[in-house]
Amino acid sequence: MAEDLYSVLGVAKSASAEEITKAYRKLAKKLHPDLNPGDAAAEEKFKEISSAYSILNDEEKRGQYDRGEIDASGQERPEARYYREYAGGPGGTRYRSSAGYEDMGDFSDLFGDLFGGGAGMHGAGMHGGGQRGGARFSMPGQDAQYHLDIPFLDAVNGTKTRITLPDGSTLDVTIPPGVNEGQVLRLKGKGHPGLGEGPPGDALVEVGVKPHPVFKRDGSNIVVELPISLDEAVLGGKVEVPTISGKVAMTVPAGATSGQTLRLKGRGVKGKGDQLVKLNVAMPETIDDDLKRFIEEWKQTHAYDPRRTMKEQA
Repeated sequence: MAEDLYSVLGVAKSASAEEITKAYRKLAKKLHPDLNPGDAAAEEKFKEISSAYSILNDEEKRGQYDRGEIDASGQERPEARYYREYAGGPGGTRYRSSAGYEDMGDFSDLFGDLFGGGAGMHGAGMHGGGQRGGARFSMPGQDAQYHLDIPFLDAVNGTKTRITLPDGSTLDVTIPPGVNEGQVLRLKGKGHPGLGEGPPGDALVEVGVKPHPVFKRDGSNIVVELPISLDEAVLGGKVEVPTISGKVAMTVPAGATSGQTLRLKGRGVKGKGDQLVKLNVAMPETIDDDLKRFIEEWKQTHAYDPRRTMKEQA
C-alpha cells in the first residue's frame, strides 16, 4: 500500500473531512469491484482507498497518522478490515456477496449514496434484487434523515405526530416526554430499502422545539416569569400560576420583591424537575392621586434605601 494516505485519495494534507469524503465517494464509485467484474487491479485499488479512508475519516486516527504515531496500515490493524478476515468474529455478517466481494467495511451510508439504494448497481450489470449472473449482493438500506419542529409543550409532555414525506407517504413519530432541541430520534427500519436481502435503513428524525411565550426550559426545570401587583407583593396572597400541565394556585409571601424565585415542586419536565417562578412586581398602569398621596405620607416615616448594600460594596 502507498505510504501517503492523502495521495491515495488524491487530496491535500490540509483537506477538510468533507473533501476527504467527497474524494473517496468519487473513487469508490469508479473502482468498486461490482462495477469492475474480473478487474483485479481495480479491486486492489478499491481496497487501498477504503483502507486510507478508514483512517483519514476518523478524526483520532487521522491525528495519530499525521503525528507519525501510526503507519499507513494503522499499526497492528490489517491493511483493510474485510469481511473475509473476521467472518467469525464480532460484528456478524453485515454484508454478504456470493460474488466474493465481501469487503465493504462499515461504509453502508456511503454506498447508499453512491448507488442510490441499488439503482447504480443495477446499471452496472446487477439484475432484480441485486442479482448479477447468478450472484446476489446484499446491503442494508441507507438511513433517511428528516427534521421535525414541534411546539414547546409537545416537547416537554410528549406526543404522537405524523410526518408527510416528499413522496406523499407518512411516517408516525412518537415524541418522548422531555425531548431536547436537536435530539435525534431513531425509527428502526423506516429508512430506505436495502439491496438484495439487506434490511431497510432507519429514519433519523432531528427534533426542533418552537419557543413558548410563557415557558422556558432549564434542564429538567421549567422557568416562568410571573407578574404580581403592588398589593400582592406587599400583602402576599394566593395567585394563579400557569404550568405545563395546567394552572395551579401558589402562595406569594408578604413582602415579595422582583427577582425573587419561588419553586413549585414536581412541576417540571417529566415530573422530575420543578417549576421556577420568578416574581416581577408590576406597577399599575396609572399612578393616581390616592396612591401618590399614600406613598408620600408613608415615605416620611418609613423611608429606606434599597441600594445601600450596593453602595457599600462598590
